Amino acid sequence: MVVLMLAAAPAARSADYKDVRIKKIPVAVQTWTYHKFTLFEALDKIRDLGAEYVQAYPGQKLGGAYPDVEFGPGLTDAQVAAVREKLIENGLSIYAFGVTGFDNTEESMRIVFDFAKKMGIGIIVTEPAFDDWSLIEKMVREYNIGIAIHNHPDPNKYARPETAYARLKGLDKRIGYCADTGHWMRTAVNPVDAIRILEGRIIDVHLKDLNEFGTKEAHDVPFGQGVANVHDILAELTLQDYHGFLAVEHEWEKELDNPSPSIRKGFDYLKSITYYEGYDQILGWSGEYNKQGWNHYGPGYFELDEETGILKGHKGMGLFWYSVKKYRNFVLELDYMCSDSVTNSGIFLRVPEVPTSNDYIFHSFEIQIDDASTGIHHTGAAYDAEAPRVNAEKPTGQWNHYKIAFVGDRITVELNGTQILDWKAEPRGKIRDFAPEGYIGLQNHDDRAPVYFKNIYIKELN
Repeated sequence: MVVLMLAAAPAARSADYKDVRIKKIPVAVQTWTYHKFTLFEALDKIRDLGAEYVQAYPGQKLGGAYPDVEFGPGLTDAQVAAVREKLIENGLSIYAFGVTGFDNTEESMRIVFDFAKKMGIGIIVTEPAFDDWSLIEKMVREYNIGIAIHNHPDPNKYARPETAYARLKGLDKRIGYCADTGHWMRTAVNPVDAIRILEGRIIDVHLKDLNEFGTKEAHDVPFGQGVANVHDILAELTLQDYHGFLAVEHEWEKELDNPSPSIRKGFDYLKSITYYEGYDQILGWSGEYNKQGWNHYGPGYFELDEETGILKGHKGMGLFWYSVKKYRNFVLELDYMCSDSVTNSGIFLRVPEVPTSNDYIFHSFEIQIDDASTGIHHTGAAYDAEAPRVNAEKPTGQWNHYKIAFVGDRITVELNGTQILDWKAEPRGKIRDFAPEGYIGLQNHDDRAPVYFKNIYIKELN
């Protein structure tokens, strides 16, 4: 009897992924999952899964009034309108198209790019047969539509991440990689290692979990039940601050008639490992970070690195406040870093009104950042009112994580996983009174020792 020995997946990097706070990455469904059905039938099934986004492949029959028409550049305006109407009916958006192809000619590329533009598609997934991508780059810049290089298994030329990465260097960042975790596993490539190699160039993901590693006969299983290590895949994407989609593509032959039950199980697993499930990331993102929704009162300002999402305080004292809405009961989480041992800053909770003077400091609580002070003015204190129970801050120059909850009149604060404050709030010290709801704000204190913030999330509570 011959025993087939499957290759073992190589170990992931030394990063302790179990401690990564996995962010919520929007989930889509690749319509190839339902390729035994028409596109319109697939969209109904995707709606029933609770997904909101779709990646469509070329060649799927539309269905409905167009049973023999294939989705792709050949659609008439009326057929495009019918697809749009079906998407709206189901509350869905098509964000990507592929895997598709084109020749290395402007005429061939424009057919695909024009179709993507007409459909409102932002990413074209492809596997170029040619090596000169200068014309692709020209099209990407003209249309502002991304190109994602996909990997099928060996002997596909992009089966291994190093191949595409070498060609992506120096190109427009809208030309990136569509990371297919299942096909990497069939090529005996550890998905986590591959994602690390492609850091900064992944713009789309085909997320799959397989029952075996290193064999092309492996089949899809619900996320978390296979050997892909989906938790670490999402953790690595979080560390890379990935802002694309997770396109679910379930392809097991035995489940093609009804893949939805396995997909639902997979969705439940994704929710279970997503730390920021139910949170809103309130430092904006639209291709790069932005300050939309934020305003500044008083001296100084916060400088935003639009690529990393890191805020740096300048001068002061001022308040950088989130003006989109007032919050009543909430959990606020963010990371901060002190540039010096005397860095001074804070997070203001429930600023009652639009600040037009410094009067807000008497009517809202500040959770302090000041490692050099003590007691009611030390890091973690409700400033001038209640001291932290213990000190839990990390050394200067390291990122700290705050988890701050304000529910009714109770404030709880965790710093780096340690609860340091649990207090029934009351007017005390400089605080004359406090409101049942208000704005969130970050303080820029001085130019001597700037403070840094990133990863600002908030979850409203009942």
